[in-house]
Amino acid sequence: MNRKNNFYNEFDFERMIKPKNEDTYRTPFQIDRDRIIHSSEFRRLQGKTQVFLPGEYDFYRTRLTHSIEVAQIGRSICGYLSKSNPTIFTDDYYIDPDLVESACLSHDLGHPPFGHAGERTLNKIMAEFGGFEGNGQTLRLITEVFWKQEKSRIGMNPSRAFIDSLLKYKSLFTQMIVNDELPENHFIYDYQKEILDFVYDGINLSSYFKPGDEELNSFRSIECQIMDWADDTAYAINDIVDSVTGGFLNLAKLNKWGKENSEKLNNNCQSYLEEINRWIYEGKYKAKFSSRIGNFIEACSIKERETILDDKTNRYKYELIIDDEMKERVEFYKRVAVELVFRSTQLHQMEYKGDLMIRKMFEVYKDNYLGTKLKRDKLVPEFTDRLIREESDKIKRARIICDYIAGMTDGFAIRSYKRLFDPDYSSLVDLV
Repeated sequence: MNRKNNFYNEFDFERMIKPKNEDTYRTPFQIDRDRIIHSSEFRRLQGKTQVFLPGEYDFYRTRLTHSIEVAQIGRSICGYLSKSNPTIFTDDYYIDPDLVESACLSHDLGHPPFGHAGERTLNKIMAEFGGFEGNGQTLRLITEVFWKQEKSRIGMNPSRAFIDSLLKYKSLFTQMIVNDELPENHFIYDYQKEILDFVYDGINLSSYFKPGDEELNSFRSIECQIMDWADDTAYAINDIVDSVTGGFLNLAKLNKWGKENSEKLNNNCQSYLEEINRWIYEGKYKAKFSSRIGNFIEACSIKERETILDDKTNRYKYELIIDDEMKERVEFYKRVAVELVFRSTQLHQMEYKGDLMIRKMFEVYKDNYLGTKLKRDKLVPEFTDRLIREESDKIKRARIICDYIAGMTDGFAIRSYKRLFDPDYSSLVDLV
């Protein structure tokens, strides 16, 4: 039997639809986590790009392995905060590691094939239908389209605290439009305001924050804050490790980059660069980078604050504070990865190809399903085809098509593209 944790209350446990039965041997947050782990949405992450295409080599991280690593770091941060703050956290009052693990395992569920490049492409082609954003899509998955029923899709009926743990961004798509310029990211879909109303129990955040402002984005539950730092920690370190292992990053590139940017790097960053060079030269970079994870966990501390939700929950009463030197180190690692790997010719070529495939597939689906009169061709699996045809609202039909593309693994997207456009590919017995 789980011990009572007075950090949370019924407000945190409440679900959008009251369940008929709730397990007594699992907490609500363990139920949320287990539903994620056993879902096809979670399994698909093994076939989605983290940095490099899954399957090119067997050692690259995918979004699945990345999410597992983020979850381990998130749980460790919970344990560290409890031990280092005994005057705040006790055996019956603590940040729930199962809830944080759920957020960490789920944070990338909504990301489409081909990484952030695929996300940018879908946002552009969905602009007239309300845009696309990975975080907004994650929210859509867990609340609306997580499970397939006989004739429809439904959400996983998550707890309020679990939904909130994923709400890094709370501005709506149209709220982010400035001078007719559409937002690139960091929004949720307009109709998801009803989810915000549920999470915040009717409190209108716009009365306290300006939509799109950093202050609104930083207004996060403690679990969301931990998930975000765990995510930063994992990809800042592991993107470099995978890049070195795969030959995308080496001493020659690092030294050249260091000389070209010497005037832009402060003393700390110069020392971080020298450290990376030494680790690679000695062949110890994997172990050395891994050992830094503990430093990033121990860089966390907690500070109490007052917020508009304190009468309802304890989840906003605490702010996660990160040591400045560790934040600087993470930002430096991310900068190295962006400038030396993400902007490389090889990755840009792959991003261009992914963009082309997603665009052409969407154009075909749009022509078939989004015209004034639906065409008879069945170009998506039968279940999805039926959902589209039974939906009268064009914007909602477009969103179902977007769900289908966003849910594809990289490999499935490539095969689907070939099936549509390569005359020498496919057969009647292909898995669709």
